[in-house]
Amino acid sequence: MMSLDGTHALVTGGGSGVGAAVAMALADNGAQVTICGRRPEALAETAAGHLRIDTHICDVTDADAVKAMFSNVSRRHGPVRIVVANAGAAHSQAFGKMDARALREMIDVNLVGVFNVWHAALLPMQTIGGGRMIAIASLAGLKGYPYVAGYVAAKHAVIGLTRSLALELAQSNITVNAICPGFVETPMLEQSIATIMQKTGRSREQAAAALKSGNPQQRFIQPSEIAAMVVWLASDAAASVNGQALAISGGEG
Repeated sequence: MMSLDGTHALVTGGGSGVGAAVAMALADNGAQVTICGRRPEALAETAAGHLRIDTHICDVTDADAVKAMFSNVSRRHGPVRIVVANAGAAHSQAFGKMDARALREMIDVNLVGVFNVWHAALLPMQTIGGGRMIAIASLAGLKGYPYVAGYVAAKHAVIGLTRSLALELAQSNITVNAICPGFVETPMLEQSIATIMQKTGRSREQAAAALKSGNPQQRFIQPSEIAAMVVWLASDAAASVNGQALAISGGEG
């Protein structure tokens, strides 16, 4: 266990899946955690029974709302030292059927959302003399996948943003890193499996096997594995880890 006592962490997209697992892991390690998202019921379910998890409704694509959120939660729990930009979405569509609007939707939630959150976090972190910026990106930020061109483009951009900002802040005691998991066993993955079943007529087992096939370990990544890496990156043990895109993929690359 790594102690994060006395720190305030903010996790976007904290209502389910990876975000919920990350929030719980940070809280279990002593941090006061604020989770945000657009679905109040999901946020409340994650926070239920956890004294160190608070909630805030926010759409990360709205820069003004993100800035207001940081101001509000900092007054309540102190300045945010750890920011986990987890909110994201993926849509499957052949490139030839995409339009600019579909691309912008992927860019807005997967890239602009990260930018807005990190931009709002920067001044408070500089004021307190340090912090951790962590993006939950994707293996799609390091390689291509068919039928998700907009998502892949956005995640590649997140990796570029991470590497550039890490260098800019390297002497400020603020580290910037991205975690790049393969297919994670979450509600979002279930949507992908359902799409494969609908379009191909495969059974759930066959659809899941198709997605697992790229992972040399032949399994899905668990949210708890990503949460454990976040806790480590947030700790003093990772003080020299900066500008990295860390794959959690069972060897897929």
